[in-house]
Amino acid sequence: MESTYKGTNKMITGIVFGVITFWLFAQSMVNIVPAVQEDLGISLGTINVAISLTALFSGMFIVVAGGLADRIGRKKITYVGLVLSVIGSLLLVLASGSVLLIAGRILQGLSAAAIMPATIALMKEYFEGAERQRALSYWSIGSWGGSGLCSFFGGAVATSMGWKWIFVFSIVFALLAMWLIKDTPESKAETTGTFKFDFGGLGIFIVTMLALNILITQGASFGWTSPLTLGLAAITVAGIIAFIKYEAKRQNALIDFKMFKSKPYTGATISNFLLNAVAGTLIVANTYVQVGRGFSAFQSGMLSLGYLVAVLGMIRVGEKLMQRTGARKPMIWGTILTLIGVGVMGLTFLPDLAYTIIVFVGFILFGLGLGMYATPSTDTAVSYAPANKVGEASGVYKMASSLGNAFGVAISATVYSTITAFSSVEVAATGGIITNVIFAVLSLISIIFLVPRSTGRDSEGPKTPEAPVMKM
Repeated sequence: MESTYKGTNKMITGIVFGVITFWLFAQSMVNIVPAVQEDLGISLGTINVAISLTALFSGMFIVVAGGLADRIGRKKITYVGLVLSVIGSLLLVLASGSVLLIAGRILQGLSAAAIMPATIALMKEYFEGAERQRALSYWSIGSWGGSGLCSFFGGAVATSMGWKWIFVFSIVFALLAMWLIKDTPESKAETTGTFKFDFGGLGIFIVTMLALNILITQGASFGWTSPLTLGLAAITVAGIIAFIKYEAKRQNALIDFKMFKSKPYTGATISNFLLNAVAGTLIVANTYVQVGRGFSAFQSGMLSLGYLVAVLGMIRVGEKLMQRTGARKPMIWGTILTLIGVGVMGLTFLPDLAYTIIVFVGFILFGLGLGMYATPSTDTAVSYAPANKVGEASGVYKMASSLGNAFGVAISATVYSTITAFSSVEVAATGGIITNVIFAVLSLISIIFLVPRSTGRDSEGPKTPEAPVMKM
């Protein structure tokens, strides 16, 4: 590791290209389901499984990849992720049925698991102070901006060129990312002792997350009181308890719960999980305007364009606000804007024109809030992470993003479909939206109680272990 190296714009560009291989290209699957189903001749259920597997595998393995990045090298793990992205995208391009589709989606999830924590750790290693905050802003633009653009981008490419071209572009961007970061020196954490991988912890974690995911997504079809559903619930609860107890006894634990002794880090991670869960709003709102209001898929996609513009425009603003006021205030303000933006979409009793306007405005507020929140939250998590566990800590933080997104969408879709079975789509949409409002409220509470008021302007972490004060 060469401590004299300073990060460059070329390095930032390469990292952003790497990040959008997941958030822009892999996530575009959400808007090309009919095209994929028609082309490959597979069932809707199979496609939905394929879509969910990417976020799920990313969430399950991201902490593992973050820990390996600290030990093996953050640049190496970034390259591993980019190679997996190329292979995964290639499998999707070559797919003629469900096998390559599912295999490709799993590899894309593993790719994201490797790229996200390793690139955040590289940002912390080679940028300092305001320059780090700028670098993390561009990282957030790749992440939040890519997720905002993916639906529109996927639909546009699929309509004009064919859906497989999305993943051809993904391969090109991954190769460009490799070239752009080739001059970046390797970065590792200072570690002592022999590294023993926590296979037991990983096994418990995977079983628990799979049980929880199946419980949420299939509980309604199984029957909420069926033996299978109750069995999955029991496995989930037992798995969580077993994982916490098992990890507490491990020296090289998959997740070092000691990291959560830092309240700012805990607040940033929990709020990040909950605010990513609010992504469930997208599936509820888009489904409702198509089913309940007669919108086409293209028209519903256009409704969320304000979200994309707002989130991209506000990320740098959030960075500047953080430098002036500290991280806590823009995190709170951003979460409140998100809460309001999501909440107004639940006003399904409004007539067509009024509701269309309110949803468009709601998406803009949603984007403004997430954009304002993104950089202050990421910077708080990175700044308060232990110096020798930045990759692992970043992995946990981004695991919160992936699992929050996966479970938020699953829970919202389940609430919507469950209510639809016995009531109108308007009531179902309102119920789904209220679920996301609850996520936003809980996120706000976690920030208020865990993230401290800041002093100064240069975020470099706690001054003392006993009383951390953020220097912005």
